[in-house]
Amino acid sequence: MYFLYSALTAIAMVLLAPYFVLQGLRRGKYIGNFRERMGYLPESLARNLRNGGAIWVHAVSVGEVLASKPVVDGLRQRFPERSIFVSTTTATGQQLARDRIQSASGVFYFPFDWRAPVRRAFGTVRPALVVILETEIWPNFMREAERASVPVVFVNSRISDRSIRRFRRFRRLIEPLFRRALSHAELFLAQSGEDAKRLEEMGASEEKVEVTGNLKYDIEPPGLSPFGKWLAEQVAHQERWPVFVAGSVVEGEEEAVLAAYDVVQRQWRHALLVLAPRKPQRFDAAEALVKERGWSVVRRSKVNMGASLDENCDVLILDSIGELAGIYSLGDAVFVGGSLVNSGGHNILEPAWFGKPPVYGPSMQNFREIAAKFSSTGAGTQVRSGQQLGKAWAELITNSAKRERMGQKARALVESNRGATARSLERIVAVLEQRGDA
Repeated sequence: MYFLYSALTAIAMVLLAPYFVLQGLRRGKYIGNFRERMGYLPESLARNLRNGGAIWVHAVSVGEVLASKPVVDGLRQRFPERSIFVSTTTATGQQLARDRIQSASGVFYFPFDWRAPVRRAFGTVRPALVVILETEIWPNFMREAERASVPVVFVNSRISDRSIRRFRRFRRLIEPLFRRALSHAELFLAQSGEDAKRLEEMGASEEKVEVTGNLKYDIEPPGLSPFGKWLAEQVAHQERWPVFVAGSVVEGEEEAVLAAYDVVQRQWRHALLVLAPRKPQRFDAAEALVKERGWSVVRRSKVNMGASLDENCDVLILDSIGELAGIYSLGDAVFVGGSLVNSGGHNILEPAWFGKPPVYGPSMQNFREIAAKFSSTGAGTQVRSGQQLGKAWAELITNSAKRERMGQKARALVESNRGATARSLERIVAVLEQRGDA
């Protein structure tokens, strides 16, 4: 079973190799982290090993990294003598982890799920415990953890609608492998009761699954970056109003966002749109789309903070990593992307931290529980098109009382659902105590 899985993943890697090489040559992707993905981790990690077994926290990309920060910080307070390492899969997650998680002993790329890379990584990190954010299920990794007697705890676990559909579709082929892989886990801390049921359907033992809530409610809102402070000063000085922030916008959504901005800019000629594409490869395309509409565009990467923002600027492209969450605080109305196309949505809690009622599309499968709470309490607005987004933005600007009321509800919703981090840390510590490692 494991041999067949490893063989198939190896064949897939060979078939995709030309794409990875091409992306590496064009954009510098993949090649730089290939050695670490093969399990050859930096020597600095071994030098940072402290007394006692290390704690390895894995967070795939940006969202998981942000959710993992309070967990890592909490573990550092509880185990100051231990090494705590953080791994990511994506380059954006890697950069954010290095910038934000200062309490980590080291940051590296998660190995490919083959026996040799995984064993090499285990040999360097020498973990006493592995904590995996959400539900990254890698069969060989789980098998090697069991072989090394290293407990694995899944934290903030969720199973998306898309994932459960795929599992049910290919159940006969993949259920035995999934059941074996999940049996190696020590504990699953699920976001919701629905996620817990889906984990059990996929093969997790009922006695190993608990509901502890969503860590994303516990994330502390970041302060403004130096650029964010500069932008706030420029907006105030130039009396730019209203400011619209469209964050985590994915391919296929830029046109809808710009259509919405066209609606509101006709009414407020001194408006400013901050457009933040989700992926770096969309920065150039987003700029081109703005220019096609005849608007003046400025890219954050080309801003001179020693000078003033171009007063003719209609759209500012936020082509940076890690600054969006703080920029939401500057918005008079916001939109959270990945939701107008079938992408699953992104984190609508980020603007809510600042009392900004999020506007989002219908595709919120990755945040279904959160989106349901926002919709049912009137703390957010769901739209289905660029035109509806424009109307929603216009209503929030013209009706300040409604905007303030919804913003208060959004902030209260965040506050009332905190506590998942403390519950998760309690269970993680209990696992180490049971193993005699606490």
